[in-house]
Amino acid sequence: SPSLSAGEEEPPLGLDSLMEEAAAAPSAGFRLTAVRREPAVRLQHGVSGLEPLAWSEDHRVSVSTARSIAVLEQLSDVHSGGQEMVIHRTAVPAPSAACLLKVGPKKEVAECKEKFASSMDPTVSQTFMLDRVFNPEGKSLPPMRGFKYASWSPLGCDANGRCLLAALTMDNRLTIHANLNRLQWVQLVDLTEIYGERLYEASYKLSKADTPRGELGDFSEFQRRHSMQAPVRMEWSGICTTQQVKHNNECRDVGSVLLAVIFENGNIAVWQFQLPFLGKESITSCNTIESGISSPSVLSWWEYEHNNRKMSGLIVGSAFGPVKILPVNLKAVKGYFTLRQPVVLWQEMDQLPVHSIKCIPLYHPYQKCSCSLVVAARGAYVFWCLLLISKAGLNVHNSHVTGLHSLPIVSMTADKQNGTVYTCSSDGKVRQLIPIFTDLALKFEHQVIKLSEVFGSVRTHGIAVSPCGAYLAVITTEGMTNGLHPVNKNYQVQFVTLKTFEEAAAQLLESSVQNLFRQVDLTDLVRWKILKDKHIPQFLQEALDKKIESCGSTYFWRFKLFLLRILYQSMQKAPSEVMWRPSHEDAKILISDSPGMGSTEDDQEEGTSKQASKQSLCDAGKGMDVDDAADDSLPQSSDVGGREPMEEKLLEIQAQIEAVEMHLTREHMKRVLGEVYLHTWITENTSIPTRGVCDFLMSDDGYDDRTARVLIGHILKKMNKQTFPEHCSLCKEILPFTDRKQAVCSNGHIWLRCFLTYQSCQSLVYRRCLLHDSIARHPTPEDPEWIKRLLQGPCTFCDSPVF
Repeated sequence: SPSLSAGEEEPPLGLDSLMEEAAAAPSAGFRLTAVRREPAVRLQHGVSGLEPLAWSEDHRVSVSTARSIAVLEQLSDVHSGGQEMVIHRTAVPAPSAACLLKVGPKKEVAECKEKFASSMDPTVSQTFMLDRVFNPEGKSLPPMRGFKYASWSPLGCDANGRCLLAALTMDNRLTIHANLNRLQWVQLVDLTEIYGERLYEASYKLSKADTPRGELGDFSEFQRRHSMQAPVRMEWSGICTTQQVKHNNECRDVGSVLLAVIFENGNIAVWQFQLPFLGKESITSCNTIESGISSPSVLSWWEYEHNNRKMSGLIVGSAFGPVKILPVNLKAVKGYFTLRQPVVLWQEMDQLPVHSIKCIPLYHPYQKCSCSLVVAARGAYVFWCLLLISKAGLNVHNSHVTGLHSLPIVSMTADKQNGTVYTCSSDGKVRQLIPIFTDLALKFEHQVIKLSEVFGSVRTHGIAVSPCGAYLAVITTEGMTNGLHPVNKNYQVQFVTLKTFEEAAAQLLESSVQNLFRQVDLTDLVRWKILKDKHIPQFLQEALDKKIESCGSTYFWRFKLFLLRILYQSMQKAPSEVMWRPSHEDAKILISDSPGMGSTEDDQEEGTSKQASKQSLCDAGKGMDVDDAADDSLPQSSDVGGREPMEEKLLEIQAQIEAVEMHLTREHMKRVLGEVYLHTWITENTSIPTRGVCDFLMSDDGYDDRTARVLIGHILKKMNKQTFPEHCSLCKEILPFTDRKQAVCSNGHIWLRCFLTYQSCQSLVYRRCLLHDSIARHPTPEDPEWIKRLLQGPCTFCDSPVF
């Protein structure tokens, strides 16, 4: 049961007590230098809604605008030599038709609307005509286009193992979208429509014990039915894994995720989805909770782990000021626990609306236990609350941080890895708050990030921090110039660095995730540094080699492959001219200088003088002096001599890349053979070319791996001299396994190999890695479960998902 700890400070009451905690001065140990990261992405439409910016766990930035949700996906491209951040841009368009909430039969609703619009009572007619929930189509009012809010699910929720996007439009339509083929977003389900149908079937009663409220013709009942299904915010929970018993008594893990939706009347609908989420058929249940909070403004999930038991609840904030945690009782979810009763975190109705709430799991170094830090933006202040469970119950410490901004906070984001909180106001000032634990509670070290020093004079509309805390995304427009506001507003998404290269490299080396794709923001910082300096720093090389020797994890081999590929790109010479433009001058030089043309010395001199005069005319036309052109052309003659060492260096790096790729291939082949050995009977044929993989591993005399030899010996015994070769689908000839990337039959037919199972892909449709490293085949209904699990894996070279 909730209780106050003995040494806790009482929550201050009233507005006068908000200044009780002065903002701490920044210490020298937390100095932050923000550096601009190109490119700046210009938005086609103005931003809309509160908190328009969100950054997903799979490194996609969503921006809510007046016509669509712009989605910017950050890629750490190993095939590009450009120093700018690589961004793949897509969009979720807003629906063309207005959303009409289902409050009754269509004919009865139309009659009631006409009745209310023509009512002689101005409190009814004017309230009805001006309320956009009742009139989303607008008529004489401007249309309600755009998005109110967008929320990303955790990683691993869609069919590709990536994040889903829940989108709430201005006219109260709540939908869930997935990006299944990278180029197009698909709407999977319309939750507003489904919830409206459920309410209609239940006669707009939350339980059977509820008494009927009245007829639709009553204006108060008309308002109630709209407010009980008009969403305000929605948030995703973490993934909950349960075990499901199959018909043959085998157990399989089934993942599920919860989506909480809070409505205008304070009710909360908690949807449970089975993973992977495919559509309406993946909806497991929907439970409605009455929060008792009037004018709710925001909600967030509270997830706490204590003694290997996970507890959850919902933190709800009000436009009037109060904040509290509500228990969420879900009997259908195994291993799920919640609070016994609501916990009030802030009870004062001080008219400071709660704009944003973030819940950050942390470890308390003094209490030696896990705890939760809840931060909420309230006006220009940050309310914080520290929650931890002891033998006495739930301990609550709370207070406010003041003196941060002179204007209200418009956006707040948090780095959940270290608990750092970032807030911004519209004047272009961002505050970084770092929690520091004390014996009883905590304090905040903070400093200001002046975006005007990075971007010039700007106004800010939203911020979001990347999953690993390397970048801060900011929505900006032009600020005041010489005391004058700009004539036009150009909305841009710009990026600043929050970590140095050394910090990013150290975090990658000590990562507990051991997945490059989930740390794209960190790898992008490393990529930027190597492309600028054209070498891998010595300390990083030595630290990585030590990790490979001591640990041997394939993650560090993949990290080494990433560094070598970026180094190779940095050594490539950038083309001096546009590649598609023909160069007539070079052609003339080749003709005049080519042997066997029968030209005399006079002809050659004449051709050379013509060429020189033509070059001087071109340089003069470009505004360059002839002398400058001659000076610039001098080093070009020495390039021929200096080209050989560079080519040797590139060949050396290429050889290292191939060696690392071969090591990763062999390690994955061992894993595939292990799965084959565990899941096949004697002389059982599978779609995996088992004998070919075994022969390929043993073909290299320099490869001496005792584990691989023992495993191959057991598999060959189980195969009992059977080879089960692959055959070409065009000519029925045998496909030999001589190359890990492709299979070539005796008639010259070439088939690419699946990098997950090493089977030849003999179809026109296959999947490809996000960075175009490798290809993989689609699973078929005939595949057993263990092969389908193999085909769900990421790329063995870069950890990227496969589409």
